[in-house]
Amino acid sequence: MAPAPSQRRIRICIDRGGTFTDCIAFYPSKDGTKTDTLIVKLLSVDPQSYDDAPREGIRRILEQVTGEPHPRNVPVDTSRIELIRMGTTVATNALLERNGDPCALVITKGFKNLLHIGNQSRPKIFDLAITIPDVLYSQVVEVNERVRLVGKAALSDDDDMFTRNDARRCEKGVTGEWVEILDPLDLAQVKADLTRVYASGIRSVAICLMHSFTFPRHEQAVADVAHQVGFANVTLSSAIMPMVKILPRTASAMADAYLTPGIKAYIEGFFRGFDEHIRDPSKVRIEFMQSDGGLTPVQDFCGFRAMLSGPAGGVVGYAMTSFHKEPVIGFDMGGTSTDVSRYAGNYEHVFESTTAGITIQAPQLDINTVAAGGGSRLFFRNGLFVVGPESAGANPGPACYRKKGPLTVTDANLFLGRLVASHFPSIFGPNQNEPLDLDASRTAFKQLAADVNASLGAGEHMSTDEVAFGFIKVANEAMCRPIRALTQAKGHDVADHVLACFGGAGGQHACAIARSLGIKKILVHRYSSILSAYGIALADVVHEEQEPSAHSLSPSVLPTIAARVQALKQTCTSYLADKGFEPSAIELQVYLNLRYQGTDHAMMTQQPLDGGWNGFEKAFTTHHQQEFGFVLKDRDIVIDDIRVRGIGKSAVAEDDADHNVFDEFDTLIKCEATNSIGTQNVYWESGRQPTPVFSVDTLHPGAQITGPALIIDQNATIALEPNCKATMTSRHLYIETLEQQKEETVSTAYDPIKLSVFAHRFMSVAEQMGTTLQKTAISTNIKERLDFSCALFGPDGGLVANAPHIPVHLGSMQEAVRWQMRNTKFEDGDVLLSNHPSAGGSHLPDITVITPVFNQGVVEFFVASRGHHADIGGIRPGSMPPDSRELYQEGAAIKSFHLVRNNQFDEAGIKHLLVDQPAQYPKCSGSRCVNDCISDLKAQAAANHRGITLVRQLIEEYGLETVQAYMGFIRANAENAVRALLKEVGTKHRTHNKDSSTTTTVLTATDRMDDGTPIALTVTIDTHHGSATFDFTGTGPELYGNTNAPRAITYSAIIYCLRCMISSDIPLNQGALNPVTVVIPAGSILSPTDGAAVVGGNVLTSQRVVDVVLKAFDAAAASQGCCNNLTFGRGGDNGFGYYETIAGGSGAGPTWDGRSGVHTHMTNTRITDPEILERRYPVLLREFSLRPNSGGRGLHRGGDGCIRDIEFLAPLQLSILSERRVFPPYGAHGGHDGQPGRNTLIRKDGRCVNFGGKNVADVHVGDRVRIETPGGGGWGIEK
Repeated sequence: MAPAPSQRRIRICIDRGGTFTDCIAFYPSKDGTKTDTLIVKLLSVDPQSYDDAPREGIRRILEQVTGEPHPRNVPVDTSRIELIRMGTTVATNALLERNGDPCALVITKGFKNLLHIGNQSRPKIFDLAITIPDVLYSQVVEVNERVRLVGKAALSDDDDMFTRNDARRCEKGVTGEWVEILDPLDLAQVKADLTRVYASGIRSVAICLMHSFTFPRHEQAVADVAHQVGFANVTLSSAIMPMVKILPRTASAMADAYLTPGIKAYIEGFFRGFDEHIRDPSKVRIEFMQSDGGLTPVQDFCGFRAMLSGPAGGVVGYAMTSFHKEPVIGFDMGGTSTDVSRYAGNYEHVFESTTAGITIQAPQLDINTVAAGGGSRLFFRNGLFVVGPESAGANPGPACYRKKGPLTVTDANLFLGRLVASHFPSIFGPNQNEPLDLDASRTAFKQLAADVNASLGAGEHMSTDEVAFGFIKVANEAMCRPIRALTQAKGHDVADHVLACFGGAGGQHACAIARSLGIKKILVHRYSSILSAYGIALADVVHEEQEPSAHSLSPSVLPTIAARVQALKQTCTSYLADKGFEPSAIELQVYLNLRYQGTDHAMMTQQPLDGGWNGFEKAFTTHHQQEFGFVLKDRDIVIDDIRVRGIGKSAVAEDDADHNVFDEFDTLIKCEATNSIGTQNVYWESGRQPTPVFSVDTLHPGAQITGPALIIDQNATIALEPNCKATMTSRHLYIETLEQQKEETVSTAYDPIKLSVFAHRFMSVAEQMGTTLQKTAISTNIKERLDFSCALFGPDGGLVANAPHIPVHLGSMQEAVRWQMRNTKFEDGDVLLSNHPSAGGSHLPDITVITPVFNQGVVEFFVASRGHHADIGGIRPGSMPPDSRELYQEGAAIKSFHLVRNNQFDEAGIKHLLVDQPAQYPKCSGSRCVNDCISDLKAQAAANHRGITLVRQLIEEYGLETVQAYMGFIRANAENAVRALLKEVGTKHRTHNKDSSTTTTVLTATDRMDDGTPIALTVTIDTHHGSATFDFTGTGPELYGNTNAPRAITYSAIIYCLRCMISSDIPLNQGALNPVTVVIPAGSILSPTDGAAVVGGNVLTSQRVVDVVLKAFDAAAASQGCCNNLTFGRGGDNGFGYYETIAGGSGAGPTWDGRSGVHTHMTNTRITDPEILERRYPVLLREFSLRPNSGGRGLHRGGDGCIRDIEFLAPLQLSILSERRVFPPYGAHGGHDGQPGRNTLIRKDGRCVNFGGKNVADVHVGDRVRIETPGGGGWGIEK
């Protein structure tokens, strides 16, 4: 007999994490008057005890709720279960471990290596051994088909306009744009290719074709064939996320094809442990959490929406329990990492994010992860306290886990008394039956403290407690960094937020982090240690529908958009109704993805509740102003996507959502808690002191505890710091950070802990400046290609911190700042602009904006930003002329200009310099897009202002003298690291000399530019002092060409190479050059005269200087040695200039193969997505792939270069500026050279012309250019 309905109502919510699986069950009380809960926590992997943790958790719940036995070896009885909800890390783990299902990619011909090349940037700019996660597919099928979007007439309603005089077929796409079918789909070939793939054993396939976001018909036809062949899983990019940009859309489809079969197999395995009713939704509803914070029925759960299935539950958990008017920051600290997120009344989604090296295009909660958790390892490196990113993992785990693991944050908390060891179960050691080992942590910290003290000066000493506490402070700062970025970068004040703390390790750090951020309120929910599982209980079922668009937001188009929205609403409503939701339980949210015409950054904008259709523009501009600080009043607003989010209200636990903890707090009768359960000796900022320990279980609502104290529950410990007060409410621990008397003076003496904290803070300044610049700029170069750098400088103009942006800017920006100091008068409120090579510039398109910051008439510090502008005039569109001979031919050349004076932006003045000044020279034009240039300059000034604000906050916190002192200490730290490197290299190479008694080592290297100009280097290292002279005597003279490199470029190359050869992470600043003397012959290619052309020096010669330095140090074979600069455009009223750099092969080294299709050394710019390129410019990208066998052979192979083949659809002017077309990238230690590059101009009539390394040509409709970039050199003798 089946149980009565009231007996069936056990609802179970599960979060299956990497280490633990948390389960919470809701079921009727025995008297039926209320709902009881039960929590079960177990290891996610315990093969000796059970096969599947969620199923085991359900079995245990049933036993405890029913009081009846449910043996492990029989199928679980589902007769009492109404609902199972689950969040899981199965998809994420499969990506991280690369153990998804074998699958194939079907893609348009010419793009088989699209996912390998990606956006062509490398993740870590200083790693010579470039490591990028492997692609997910096993095989690729290139399909003979091609379509293109048809120019300006794309939105015409005249269905016949393209067929009257043209036999080729045009169709209207989903967006309303016209699509021309250039090459019909060859289905016979598709079937043959897919049959071959199927025969190899592959059963899952992803299909992504060019422009399928608006023209999905070809993809659908390929899918039909794939199903006929027999593929079990077929993923269409146009079906899962029809958004423009083929790269993230292909990656998303590929991830889905890779992960979905494994997810389905996992679900099938989960089902097999239950009785037959588990498969019947009318008997047991099963739902899975998706990355967007919504649930979906089990049959619809798929790979690309499962990436954040686990963490999403936590966001829903704190959003539904901790938000009441004030915005909330979620702080989820786990074992290996910490997740931070934000909620202010609506879930904050992003539509492009990267997990395990795979960029996914799907709605996901905006969760930022930092590699600092309880298991993060602790190091003392180069005078700095370093936390992570390495982790001890679950095995061996921290030192205190009794498996000989390394020191971690958990060890620091245990050693300092901030964890109660007796509260932990005895599950540690080889047999998992011993308690935590405090002695192991203590012993390891004593050794580490000895290492720290050995590095300090005579008479200085740090206790073991101080060392351990120092690592806690550094870990806290590492976790504060993403929180600041998450809030401040979007225009929010972090101090205005509530901190919601959850996760196993967060409680030990929450108070310190809140105080550092200026946050006054912390909430720790009663289910904080299982908040992801509880959040799943509070979540709703969600179904989304989305379509692309290309219309402008205008009254005339709104009826069309409204009709499309209505259709999407109906689809969502029907889906939810089919799942049993009544109309009253369905909520529909409408969004338009909006951006300004000519920009790439779209913002998903929700329809205002009271604004109707006309409210979208106001909502968008308000949001844009809030996040970016400006609006563009003269720009159309474009609708990229139409989105409807259908929500089926279905929370299992509803009482928390309407509970206001702050109202309860105000009404509570409060009294000091006296029922501590013990005392523990804990180290706090002021030292060790006896500290009471309280148990949450014994605290009643209204009980207050004044810090310091430890508060423990079943699964977590909260370290209540001094000057904090905790109040128990019915559902939360509510912590207030109280005002703390500020130290009147902060010591300016060197402290390695403070140095480590300041390293994070200084870098955070530069990073947030970069974020501000990227968001507020409008040009493709800055916003999409990321061709910019931001930096902080001391009062002497020396570099303090530079975010890892573009290496060629590293050493040169400080030369620009110092030139202004020597040659320009400036006052408070001034902002300076410069791009001249003799004033510290790199090449003219790179414009530097410098802001001096004063205090009582004295400069405190400088901030500066440098960005590549699309066109600043000159003889060629794009201002990258391959044929320039004089500087004036390359555009506006400005040594110094007051862009802002007395806080007033001089728009007329800068327009004169960018338009009128270049146009006065023969055959030269002014800027062809001056308005974009001015907008980007305003963005650079805004980025500088952001940096000033952040540094002034530092000064307010620590005092000016202390901040400036640590600007000096951080440079000394970099200097010491470089001296250690030079001593090591000098000693290593000296042992090969006959006279090993000398303290001097001499290294030499020479290379030649393609025109034969030598770059010669002699490095003389003083191994005693760790200093070196880099002497470029013997380098060729200045050229009557444009590969001359300003002196600052050589400094950038040297500082970059030195940083690359230091194996550990160090702050990169002026200190790295302090041990170095640089000798550059005046009048040489590396030190040209004032009027010499230099546009190629920045992008070509700089790469060759790096190769020469690395050759001298015997560090790596040559990389492609070139940026492969391609420019096309036209002048006139509708003129434009497009510029891109193209990846190549990286050089191999003693322990690594070179990477194929990647940017190397002095640049790291991204490349424009193929669909964006074709949508915006009159070109067709025929091929973008790897150049096979172009990397040099050897024991370690050099990376292959790329092939980029572009067809022109309008008369344009084409320029190429490249190197290594004559002399190949050299191999090392017997490795073969890489292949030199090759540029070919292919005329419409089929004539092929060697275009040369540096050339310009007028191209016509049907002409093509084919760029084949160099491969990297090999290393070692090939076996």
